[in-house]
Amino acid sequence: MGTVIAVARDEGHRFSKPLLPAIRLLAGLGVEGDAHCGETVKHRSRVAVDPTQPNLRQIHLIQAELFEELAAKGFSLRPGDMGENVTTRGLDLLSLPAGTRLRLGPDALVAITGLRNPCVQIEAFQPGLLKAVLGRDADGKLIRKAGIMGIVLAGGEVRPGDRIGVSLPALPHRALERV
Repeated sequence: MGTVIAVARDEGHRFSKPLLPAIRLLAGLGVEGDAHCGETVKHRSRVAVDPTQPNLRQIHLIQAELFEELAAKGFSLRPGDMGENVTTRGLDLLSLPAGTRLRLGPDALVAITGLRNPCVQIEAFQPGLLKAVLGRDADGKLIRKAGIMGIVLAGGEVRPGDRIGVSLPALPHRALERV
């Protein structure tokens, strides 16, 4: 179990999102009032390729532990700075398999679809940050640390302090890939 430490949304396509006391998740759509809310893709580069693609990026989650890791490298980040809707603590989001379901608060349910693929906007936000949120494992495989994406299965309100329940999918588990 983890905990929600912050929630954010923004109706515009800006890099960072302002923090709020609560957000409302809408089943099949995402975060009410957020620029990425909808059944089809809303990320501008993906809309340019094919606006009819299903929206697998309805909600973006980042673990606060990443901010601490980045602080040790000289970066200063707060919840919402990297455009996430939900900042968590106490749950290794990046190690969860695809299809994991997260219960956020009493009602909301999110299915994890994959990893956020960090883009050049991160570099514009703080020089050197793009390289810092990417790494390599022992085999040289790229590791993306900029959070996970999901779709909303059941709506509800999410607030800081809410517990996060985890339900793993049936075996065999599939590692998260970029979406």
